[in-house]
Amino acid sequence: MPAEPLVCADTATRVSSVLNRDVKQFGKKHMFDANEETCWNSDQGSCQWVTLDFPRTVRVSQLHIQFQGGFSSRLCTLEGCRTGEELVKISDVYPEDINAMQRFQVEETALDTLKITFENSIDFFGRIVVYHLQVLGERL
Repeated sequence: MPAEPLVCADTATRVSSVLNRDVKQFGKKHMFDANEETCWNSDQGSCQWVTLDFPRTVRVSQLHIQFQGGFSSRLCTLEGCRTGEELVKISDVYPEDINAMQRFQVEETALDTLKITFENSIDFFGRIVVYHLQVLGERL
């Protein structure tokens, strides 16, 4: 069965921060709007993150992410859990500092919550800029 996008309108999304708290211009919704002109821009600080709470259990198999070069992460840690459980590490991915969409296969895991932690930012101040974020797999 081919992987399908798992983030939908009913997916609850949280982020660690938004640049200057300007959610209209830099908010989390921009990672999922398929607009080349918009992005989520974190504020400064180490270990920025995105958490996705899916409306039903999913099996994640791929992560697609597009950073702005100079504001990417050298290491992304993926953690997940089922409802009522503690987060457990699924895998690490190592993005390049480029503007292009990057695609990563991840260990297939059934979960309700996925947390992506952006560790080791390229930016001196720890800011992360994400233009597109897609999580693919199957709904269970």
